[in-house]
Amino acid sequence: MGDVDVAPARKGRPPSTSHATLEEVGIRLFVERGFDETSVEDIAAAAGIGRRTFFRYFPSKADLVWGDFDAELDRMRECLARLDPRLPMMEAVRQAVIDFNALQPEQEAQHRRRLTLILGVPTLIAHSTLQFAHWRAVIAEFAAQRLGQDAGDLLPRTIGHCALGAAVAAHEEWLRDTGADLRALLDEAFAQLARGFAADGTP
Repeated sequence: MGDVDVAPARKGRPPSTSHATLEEVGIRLFVERGFDETSVEDIAAAAGIGRRTFFRYFPSKADLVWGDFDAELDRMRECLARLDPRLPMMEAVRQAVIDFNALQPEQEAQHRRRLTLILGVPTLIAHSTLQFAHWRAVIAEFAAQRLGQDAGDLLPRTIGHCALGAAVAAHEEWLRDTGADLRALLDEAFAQLARGFAADGTP
């Protein structure tokens, strides 16, 4: 999960259009009109481009909500790769997820809109499930490397699922409490996960 830093437009695309422009326009329309009620044609018209041009940037309007997610997954891998290999594994995952979700103040409003759509629009749930699976796989790959196992083995996959659950729970709380700090919530959720959810809740 994490906000999307969008790459510049590729050669041959209109200079006035970019991934960032389409994301901003599309997410604004989804919030104002509803995801199901907003068409690709609506987004393209608002951005001043044609329908065919829209599909050069995103395969679907559901993909627009996630932005350049492949690049974000690569950034997550980089966060994990930079960590001290001597760190305990769950501490390493905690640090990487917190770093991955670092937001500048000017990014918070857009990230809230994005996550509100991803976690709250029933039509997006199936697509979100696919994207979450890719996110989990990055964590599972890291865990497998640390454990000397295959990423498809039970323990790395379990760690991936648990990490995703903690991240989603922290984001849901962040959306519920507009005054909350996302990094602090992620820190708390992953610290509890690393401790194994001690019954007495002690740090």
